[in-house]
Amino acid sequence: MISNQILQSTIDGLKGITRIDLCICDTEGKLLASTFSDAEEYENAVLAFVDSPADSQVVQGYQFFKVFDEHQLEYVLLAKGSSDDVYMVGKLAAFQIQNLLVAYKERFDKDNFIKNLLLDNLLLVDIYNRAKKLHIETNVRRVVYVIETKHEKDMNALEIVRSLFASKTKDFVTAVDEKNIILVKEVRQGESYEDLEKVANVVLDMLNTEAMSQVQIAYGTVVNDLKEVSRSYKEARLALDVGKIFYSGKNVVAYSKLGIGRLIYQLPLPLCRMFIQEIFENKSPDEFDEETLATINKFFENSLNVSETSRQLYIHRNTLVYRLDKLQKSTGLDLRVFEDAITFKIALMVVKYMKYMENQNF
Repeated sequence: MISNQILQSTIDGLKGITRIDLCICDTEGKLLASTFSDAEEYENAVLAFVDSPADSQVVQGYQFFKVFDEHQLEYVLLAKGSSDDVYMVGKLAAFQIQNLLVAYKERFDKDNFIKNLLLDNLLLVDIYNRAKKLHIETNVRRVVYVIETKHEKDMNALEIVRSLFASKTKDFVTAVDEKNIILVKEVRQGESYEDLEKVANVVLDMLNTEAMSQVQIAYGTVVNDLKEVSRSYKEARLALDVGKIFYSGKNVVAYSKLGIGRLIYQLPLPLCRMFIQEIFENKSPDEFDEETLATINKFFENSLNVSETSRQLYIHRNTLVYRLDKLQKSTGLDLRVFEDAITFKIALMVVKYMKYMENQNF
């Protein structure tokens, strides 16, 4: 259904061109939009016109017109005056509103189709049949972005994303739940994952600036056919969840760059507990003090380089070596040895994952 705001904008524009007052009512005589002040007085006349067989008629100095949507009466339009010029303007206005109904209905149908496509609610034959009816190309390369907002039903953010991609006929913007905006975007030949990252950052900056909304964005891999769009959507959802656990400092996360975090996310919790118990026995890596954890993280950031790590921590090289020796005595793992460092890094990620999943269950 067309919003009252759109209807008002339409008749305001028509009045600005023709200087003829217009009014739109629903089939129950309720005023929806008007360019003059006393339109409510014609409610009974509108109701009588709805019940009449005529498509247009003159009543009390106004031209009345019926606006149909596929033979179903949707609106009644009033044009002020009884001359032939007013009749012509009224017919043009009714035609314009009827075209708006068709356009908005097609947009609504496309939105429903994309939602069902993302959620795997369509049979393969239905995907191609409905896509053909809605003039949606099936063999276009596409990728799905999931944009999670902090607030539920953030309509402002949704409209900003729609405005960014409104001119792209092969792009679709929708929402499948209260907090996530979904962008199904065409990927042109020659565009790389670096280009997809740039798109995500443009959306991020726009929402931060215009909507004052803090968002997280994740995107899946590029698919070549419409039927595969749901796969890219699932990948983007997974990337969003994995990003919250292992890459909390990032606002944009790509499924193709999840690395080992994707593997850990798919591990059952009992197996994770067994792994931590096996490596650390009765001690957990998150029980270390902040100084030790800061040292470990910085050591990993600098690719196990002792000199660079000590410089960035503003400590003597021997102090760092002492801390690493102390950690080795406590855990049996020497972070200067690549294999032990990998084991410790994975253990830290597993503990993060366990904590996240346990919190989700409460």
